[in-house]
Amino acid sequence: MREAFESYLRKFMGLFSRRSRERFIALLFLAVATCVVLLTLSWPKPAQAIEPKPYEALVFPPLGEIQIPEFERYELDNGLVVYLMEDHDLPLVSGSATFRTGSYLEPAAQTGLAGITGEAMRLGGTVNHPPDELNQLLEQRAASVETSIGSTSGSAGFSTLTEDLADVFELYADVIMQPAFDETQIALIEGRTEGGISRRNDDPGDIASREFRKLIYGDESPYARMVEYANLESISRDDVIDFYERTLAPENTILGIVGDFDPAQMKALIDRTLGNWQSGDSNAIAPPPEGQQQETGLFFVDQPQLTQSTIHVGHIGGELRNPYHPSMAVLNEVLNGFGGRLFNEIRSRQGLAYSVYAFWSPRFDYNGIFIGGGSTRSEATVPFIESMYQELEKVREEPITDTELAFAKDSVLNSFVFNFQTPNQTLSRLIRYEYYDYPTDFVFQFRDGVEQATAASVLEAAQINLDPEKLITIVVGNSAEIVPDLATLGTEPVAIDITIPNPA
Repeated sequence: MREAFESYLRKFMGLFSRRSRERFIALLFLAVATCVVLLTLSWPKPAQAIEPKPYEALVFPPLGEIQIPEFERYELDNGLVVYLMEDHDLPLVSGSATFRTGSYLEPAAQTGLAGITGEAMRLGGTVNHPPDELNQLLEQRAASVETSIGSTSGSAGFSTLTEDLADVFELYADVIMQPAFDETQIALIEGRTEGGISRRNDDPGDIASREFRKLIYGDESPYARMVEYANLESISRDDVIDFYERTLAPENTILGIVGDFDPAQMKALIDRTLGNWQSGDSNAIAPPPEGQQQETGLFFVDQPQLTQSTIHVGHIGGELRNPYHPSMAVLNEVLNGFGGRLFNEIRSRQGLAYSVYAFWSPRFDYNGIFIGGGSTRSEATVPFIESMYQELEKVREEPITDTELAFAKDSVLNSFVFNFQTPNQTLSRLIRYEYYDYPTDFVFQFRDGVEQATAASVLEAAQINLDPEKLITIVVGNSAEIVPDLATLGTEPVAIDITIPNPA
């Protein structure tokens, strides 16, 4: 191949005169030399090792202040409160309406009525669009509309592309104002609920959580009662319609819209649709009950098929407006996590459980709970519970260390920024604060409280909010395998019957 190339080159050069050949060779040499120089100049210099600095010598610029996106709040003539927050990063718009309703307003004999109403608002179609047609209209636009009703509030949300906003919002308003509550869909919802009843004893963790809440609030409390077959048999379509008309009204609704929209056009769209929503008979909605503890002591659910015990320990908690909330949030960090006391002592040192936890968990509008627990092998049940008691007593008897305090405060404060990840998140929080009558800067008040927390304030918070005399302990496990017996804890356990009542 080399000989062929040289032969070809000699023939090619033979086409030129001697002088031309000499000139061509000179130009070729110059071009090659130029390339060599350019490559030499552009060749990267050898990397120089940077001497590492100790972590305490590292200097970082201060973090910027958290900026709340601009928003507008106004009211319609029918009493509906509206929040608008623009976000033009993506061609999307989403919104959520919060209704002052909840399962606490349903009769105890019709437990489940509120939840069925919340599902059927969307799944049951509207007066103008039957269920299948409504589904198709939304699917064609890759949009969604969802509704639900919980214990102390209800919601209806939507999401859509900006170009489909007008059409989707019309459908959304129709779902809120004119739900048809299709009887077939209500029957399907009740059927799924029946399936949930039949399976509710399959998971020991679910059993423990459910029965623990009953012991805290009472089995007739809206925060703990369970749907039974008899409840479903007593709920008709007329009951669903009545609950909707009795508890949902514009003057008891807060609507929030965030996304890529023109404010003037959005206001006109809201006024043209939801502005026509007429007030119902729900002006005097009663507030939810505050929730009071009903039981104390040791309780047991015997499940002979289990090889380990699921344990809950705790008592009634408080509301988020509790002045000790920041200090209790710091205490939560001291107790929990891979570096927390419970993990280090009960899991790592004693080897009594793979997971263990204890949280003071307040609520916005009623008393929450303080709950701890975990799962352990059957023979370790009593030592696990005794260790839980001891660790909870320790945080009431002596201050946490300065190291624990600093680490816990950093953990809470470093996660503070996650309250502001998206405009949607910020808007939702503002709506919740208005709905539950909290100050708009409540999240910043909480941050300031955490920053000001001391070992003494955490000790005081623990002494006031944790009460060993109120503790409820529930164990779901195999009584034959629990050695020593639960009675060695100092009291005879009370057996709980979790038999599911049969349908009539």
